[in-house]
Amino acid sequence: MTRTAGAGEALLEVDSVAKSYGALDVLTAVHLSVPAGQALGIVGPNGAGKSTLLSVINGTERATAGTVRFGGRDVTATPADARARAGMGRTFQVPRPFAHLTVFENALAGATAGAGLRGRAADDRALAALAMADMLGVANTPAGALPLLGRKRLELARALATDPRLLLLDEIAGGLTEAECDSLVATIRSLHTQGITIIWIEHVVRALLAVVERLVCLATGVIVADGEPSEVMRSDAVRAVYLGGAL
Repeated sequence: MTRTAGAGEALLEVDSVAKSYGALDVLTAVHLSVPAGQALGIVGPNGAGKSTLLSVINGTERATAGTVRFGGRDVTATPADARARAGMGRTFQVPRPFAHLTVFENALAGATAGAGLRGRAADDRALAALAMADMLGVANTPAGALPLLGRKRLELARALATDPRLLLLDEIAGGLTEAECDSLVATIRSLHTQGITIIWIEHVVRALLAVVERLVCLATGVIVADGEPSEVMRSDAVRAVYLGGAL
């Protein structure tokens, strides 16, 4: 199911990307290169521009300036649905399943609307995504009856149903108990070992550190640290961001 590029190739390149809303600058000249197969975590305080960066990457928002390349192709002006079919899957902070549909039907929507599949191919993709998200056992349950962890997993399954090369996770561990978080982390770690490239925004830092091999800190729309996770978390720049000191 998983599609991967060659080892070491840059699957995603964000070059001098900026995003403004009128006079409000949310992102300023962000540079980011993510090799195929890497698990990258993004941390930063509220309002740093993290979710906006994911939206610019997947096409939900259009960059004010700069370039986004995916798989070596310039997708800066490509709409979100076309990026999904090219291999980008995304979850959102607040799960919004189709509550009146079953879990399977929700995943099927990802396979049809996201991946453009029909018939048996769409069914198979939806079932595979549910298996990867550990949701097969509740496939016939109405999505509106799921607890929070189930809704988070369903959000993940819908993204996986698009057969992503790049999986964008936006605070998927937020609001979970410690045990629920550990369960979800195990699932995400498994996805990474299958070769899916991951960019994961998360305030639950211990969850990130259990999976990612690289960590970026974003603050006031710019990257202030980028490297090995433990080193980034110990850096003066990151301490300043979280403790309010001067950079």
